[in-house]
Amino acid sequence: MTLRQAPGRPGRSRAVTRRYFLDHIEAMQGYVPGEQINDAGVIKLNSNENPYPPSPKVLAAITSAADVALRRYPEPASDTLRAAAARVYGVDIDQIIAGNGSDELLSMLMRCFVSPGDRVAYATPTYSLYDTLVEIQNGAKATVRYADDFSIPTALARQRAAVTFLCNPNAPSGTLVSRAAIARLALSIRGILVVDEAYIDFADNDDASCIPLVRRHDNVIVLRTFSKSFSLAGLRIGLAFASKEIVAGLMKVKDSYNLNRVSATAATAALRDLPWMIRNVRRIQRSRASLSRALERLGFQVYPSQTNFVLARRAHTDMQRIQRALKAQRILIRHFDVPGLQDCLRISVGTPVETKSVVDALKASLRTGA
Repeated sequence: MTLRQAPGRPGRSRAVTRRYFLDHIEAMQGYVPGEQINDAGVIKLNSNENPYPPSPKVLAAITSAADVALRRYPEPASDTLRAAAARVYGVDIDQIIAGNGSDELLSMLMRCFVSPGDRVAYATPTYSLYDTLVEIQNGAKATVRYADDFSIPTALARQRAAVTFLCNPNAPSGTLVSRAAIARLALSIRGILVVDEAYIDFADNDDASCIPLVRRHDNVIVLRTFSKSFSLAGLRIGLAFASKEIVAGLMKVKDSYNLNRVSATAATAALRDLPWMIRNVRRIQRSRASLSRALERLGFQVYPSQTNFVLARRAHTDMQRIQRALKAQRILIRHFDVPGLQDCLRISVGTPVETKSVVDALKASLRTGA
């Protein structure tokens, strides 16, 4: 932000520029989400959104909530939602905090646990928002590279970090590490371990979540979102699970009414209709397998995904060109022009029709070089 004003003449410009932002904020780039084009006819497979609609019970609950009660504030701590989540996930209500998406919860815990200069550790490549959050807090990034199999690097535990992030299943690789391996990591570090489970519902193992670890490890925080498996990305709802002491501390820094009435109502209804979500997850798992096989037939190395997307690598191929070629056909996929991912594409799992369309478009682009 700048101010230009002529000396003694309010409103006239002058050459002197005043700076208002903190130095580290002015220097940072900021997080860049995937391209958002929502025109009809676009096959949008670049943001890991659910291709299927939310439960009809959720839509009915939203309609019911959008009444004259909107003139009143929502529940300050989203107690109705937290109670429903406590029943579903088998924890106490005081071990849950709700947020405006899991991204808000990530920001809250950074404010709680990271002072300027504190180390924040995570393996890369992973969710790039972590970089941005560290920069905002003026912390110090302590990153280590994933091995080829995306197992937890042994060096991660040696970073002496205030906070360690582990996206599991990982984005953008889609790979999953075991709860036992994460428990060992929690024991080996002194700071907070944040397990970001945005995609866990898509794992083949229904018992893969680390939520049970919060009872045995007081430094573990597990994050969940309603954006992916529950098809509610547009409403921004997240949950964090942790010890009662950690949740009480997080409550101190959250906005007074951080989750609006409609979102909280929708999330509560979604938890009360788990069969709908599970049915859609199973459909996505089948399409994921079909997409992976088709990509392998096209010469891609496909990582074993436990998410609603796949990461596919193909050597000696200009993936940025491929992405542009598909965009010209109104098909959006994701390419990351960062070290280690230049020869990769990340493709969200769509409906069977969308899956066939993206495979056909890739086949044609690879064949013609266009």
